[in-house]
Amino acid sequence: MKLDTIFFDLDATLYPESNGMWAEIRRRIDLYMHERMGFSAAEIPALRQSYYKNYGTTLRGLMANYAVEPREYLGFVHDLPLDEYLRPEPELRQMLLSIPGSRWVFTNSDIDHAQRVLAKMNIADCFEGIVDVYMLEPYCKPMTEAYQTALQLAGAPDPRTCALFEDSTSNLTTAHEMGFFTVLVGANGASHNFDCHIENIHQLRDGVPELWR
Repeated sequence: MKLDTIFFDLDATLYPESNGMWAEIRRRIDLYMHERMGFSAAEIPALRQSYYKNYGTTLRGLMANYAVEPREYLGFVHDLPLDEYLRPEPELRQMLLSIPGSRWVFTNSDIDHAQRVLAKMNIADCFEGIVDVYMLEPYCKPMTEAYQTALQLAGAPDPRTCALFEDSTSNLTTAHEMGFFTVLVGANGASHNFDCHIENIHQLRDGVPELWR
């Protein structure tokens, strides 16, 4: 197996969920729904779960049902003091640059947030490009069309020569079914629809030696 194109999710994948930033993003999603849209705190968790299940993301659910403007929403939920959560990652940078083939960020987030995060970690130039929520419209992970779009933007490689690193098992399931080599990062869920599991991205070389073969 030769893996020529490597896709990385952004949030809770390239940085650990344990640093608290992903939890703060989720808190700001709830805050947006409460302060900007008037939902009660009690009804938000079930509504978000329903949107995640039926639309892939809370944003797509809000867009479909309430015509929420995505740039305003994403600007609100990503208004974060990144210095509190992120720092330069020289070891991760060196490891990413050593991976043969092309490397891409593939995220349901927006490019502005992705660029800020990558810059703060000093790994922005480790990637050929970013496939973000605007490029995926009207789709998002885990919809098959989102993966097809990402493949086209990355030069149309055969999915069987691609790998995906993700913290979401539902997002990995679609990739696995399409033929990607799939790697769960973190400990979200117990699905078996992935090929490999690492606790955090720093275990990349030891956990997924296939990338260097």
